[in-house]
Amino acid sequence: MTLLKGIKTLFTGTEDIHGTDILIEDNRISRIERDIRVDSSGGEPPEEIDCSDMVVIPGLVNTHHHFFQTLQRCLPEVQDSPLFDWLVRLYEIWKHMDEESVYWSTLVACGELLKTGCTTTSDQLYVFPEWAGGRLADVEIEAAMKAGIRFHPTRGSMSRGKSSGGLPPDVVVQTEAEILRDSERLIDAYHDPGPGAMVRIALAPCSPFSVSEALLKETRELATRKGVLLHTHLAETEDENAYCIENYGVRPLELMERCGWVGPDVWYAHGIHFTDRELERLKQTDTGICHCPTSNMRLGSGVARVPEMLKMGIRVGLGVDGSASNDSSDMLGEVRNCFLLNRLGGSAAITARESIRLGTEGGARLLGRDDIGSIEPGKTADLVGVRVSTIDRAGAVHDYTASLVLCGCNHTVDLNIVNGKVVVRDGRLLTMDEEEVTRQANLAARRLLKG
Repeated sequence: MTLLKGIKTLFTGTEDIHGTDILIEDNRISRIERDIRVDSSGGEPPEEIDCSDMVVIPGLVNTHHHFFQTLQRCLPEVQDSPLFDWLVRLYEIWKHMDEESVYWSTLVACGELLKTGCTTTSDQLYVFPEWAGGRLADVEIEAAMKAGIRFHPTRGSMSRGKSSGGLPPDVVVQTEAEILRDSERLIDAYHDPGPGAMVRIALAPCSPFSVSEALLKETRELATRKGVLLHTHLAETEDENAYCIENYGVRPLELMERCGWVGPDVWYAHGIHFTDRELERLKQTDTGICHCPTSNMRLGSGVARVPEMLKMGIRVGLGVDGSASNDSSDMLGEVRNCFLLNRLGGSAAITARESIRLGTEGGARLLGRDDIGSIEPGKTADLVGVRVSTIDRAGAVHDYTASLVLCGCNHTVDLNIVNGKVVVRDGRLLTMDEEEVTRQANLAARRLLKG
């Protein structure tokens, strides 16, 4: 048992509560009350954590990432490139990926996510060099479990190389039979559909310009048969619109519709360039959108129409996207950028608390989960705490919840609890040696670039 004592401000996802306690039993939130007393005469007393100087919120949920890209941050030759040029250059580095680079990049990404308030993350691994062996996705899952984060790996895929009119070099694409066979293997080996699950698999062909229409349809059939979710990039740039019209005769969303890729089990990353009619189709089909504000600004891709989506009732969550286009895995920073970017549409476009909800409940809904995303009895114990008596929050005594979005020069949280286990305490990771991970990741980054 763990007892969070005297929380200064608890934001449950719907309301602020001051001066309360939270009792965690096993991996569940058991009680939320003032001055909880636990009879420990029959066993060990709960571990008590003083939260009298903390604002506590639900754990943040990251619904789009590419862990392997943590090793390509700040590359000078792509810092000012649009998406398609950026991809073409980076594919020449990614074709040298191996199990070691996937392992260390995953620990870097998960460590940074945990330190910035994330408790659940997805990831889209879509580069599988032909010589790297068939366990890259397994290695990623193993590393994420070591980090202690709740994980939704999405088995990415690319089947159209340059010789078939796609963007990636042929060496990093796979045959459609290979993709479907390995996708089913991963589901059978790792997918847990039960409440409180630490690993759930989704299927995620990379984009309309890197897979065939046939693979999209067959992946939909496999996902339906196995009961898993579907994910892909969509409507990220105008280049993508032009590509789909030229190669398929329709815009990206219409292509997805004719492949069966709409519905409550589908979420897209980005969703910037949708028309009014397309937004209405997203609403009608209950298809979700992962908003990636930092990446969209970094690559100059555009601004998603998030306030309109929310008013229409479209499901929206947040994602940090790949660390080569962000260039960080700062989840609390993503919440802040969501707030700031969407305020360009007017001061009433979005509130600080709405931004937090997109990063918590919004992400949980995209991932089809009702056991995380808010703090209430019976929910899985995923929550984070940030100390408020720091110089970057001095003067924020009026609204500590909003201070997580509006204030702060450092987005590191002081406490992170995933599935009832403390994984960050006093801003330090408990599940890995940060210095060693950093050293090994830097070695791997140099090795990939040299290759």
